Amino acid sequence: MTDTVILWFRQDLRLNDLPALQAASRDGRRVLPLYIFDEDSPGDWVMGGASRWWLHHSLSALARDIEDQGGKLIFRRGKSREVLGDICKSTDATAVYCSRRYEPWASEEEKMLHEDLGNSDIDFKRYGGTLLHEPGNVMTQSGGPYKVFTPFWRACLELDRAEPVPVPDVTWSTFTKSDALDDWQLRPTSPNWAASWEEYWTPGEDGAQQRLHDFLEESVSRYADERDFPAEEVSSRLSPHLHHGELSPRQVWAMCEQKKLETPASEKAIKKFQAEIGWREFSYHLLHFFPEIPEKAFKENFADFPWQPDKTRLERWQQGQTGYPIVDAGMRELWATGTMHNRIRMVVASFLCKHLLQHWRSGEDWFWDTLVDADMASNGCSWQWVAGSGADAAPYFRIFNPITQGEKFDKHGDYVRQWVPEIARLPNKYLHKPWEASKEALEEAGIKLGSDYPEPIVDHKEARQAALDAYEDIKGSNTSSS
Repeated sequence: MTDTVILWFRQDLRLNDLPALQAASRDGRRVLPLYIFDEDSPGDWVMGGASRWWLHHSLSALARDIEDQGGKLIFRRGKSREVLGDICKSTDATAVYCSRRYEPWASEEEKMLHEDLGNSDIDFKRYGGTLLHEPGNVMTQSGGPYKVFTPFWRACLELDRAEPVPVPDVTWSTFTKSDALDDWQLRPTSPNWAASWEEYWTPGEDGAQQRLHDFLEESVSRYADERDFPAEEVSSRLSPHLHHGELSPRQVWAMCEQKKLETPASEKAIKKFQAEIGWREFSYHLLHFFPEIPEKAFKENFADFPWQPDKTRLERWQQGQTGYPIVDAGMRELWATGTMHNRIRMVVASFLCKHLLQHWRSGEDWFWDTLVDADMASNGCSWQWVAGSGADAAPYFRIFNPITQGEKFDKHGDYVRQWVPEIARLPNKYLHKPWEASKEALEEAGIKLGSDYPEPIVDHKEARQAALDAYEDIKGSNTSSS
């Protein structure tokens, strides 16, 4: 057979454990690898700046990997339906294979492509590979989707999981008409706010594999006990690799299981980490069954929440200038590296929604633009979890105290001192609440509040009470904080 199959790369920028590639390469068919840069996403969901930076480097790595095998990754910019139709005609392709996506518009696009290409006698087939289990395969006893994480994850653990598969033997197509990746200008230039990111990240399949290996060899044994401490280097840092599909969750799972066999003492920590993979899985299943979750409160009563939009408050939060050191450290880490420690993500999100009474969508949008792992499912579900409006959400009246969170999880101040150096000379006693420092302590540390470092944007106790009062407006019942 000499049929050409177009392998349409999407959020699956790898060659290992790629079911669509396995299927496309069967029976000696020629495989044409294609990536389409399609900016025709609805509403506010055009790819953010941080994701574009990562995409450039990930595509460069994928192109090199395919070139090493004798192929050439084709780059095209435009609307996916139009580009696929054009290339099918140019190459006499008989099929288009791809990995499934789960965003609402992507599912609709896949349906239209099935019809468009089918009318031209071209097969359109999509495959899994992004998740451990496809939506619809993990359901409650009544046949509906899970809305609470723990029983969802328990059900997942009872199901069999397919093992990852290696790169198959591929006969690559010789089609050469392609855009130049650099012409897409995915990297920032004026200014280049990602200038130092290559010190933190190695996008691409090789980088993903190395990151997973290093995590399991060096950090995972400490994960369960130290994962909440931002100054400790125990995070996996795998989320952007998973988001861009440089690594499949099946690969992560298989290597975790192998590590358990090699080092039984690490089992507890690995299970804790696997549960984080489970939260990602849960978020995608929620997005599939409740496609409005990135834009609309999951709990209907939160539609009437009395948010108080304030551009100044939002900008100070974005810039890490709230006067609360643990919050500011997190926001500055995000800007400098494209990521933020998971515990701190919860703290800064709670602060925005519950101390500043800014809509969770404002935070979701900022994360969408600045996170290298900006993911519609995880981002939306996690913001709603913190806000109290989502599935299996933290109670609204659970308001993170940014002072005690800092004192508990950054006791010695290493994290804050790294990202908020202007207060680094303060003693630990005042580091997470510099406004309580004496005049002498501030002078000795070389700090003038309101000048070198801002006064608190809000008073914690007053802001907490305002949040509880706002919650009463929609809840209509007494609540208590935790």
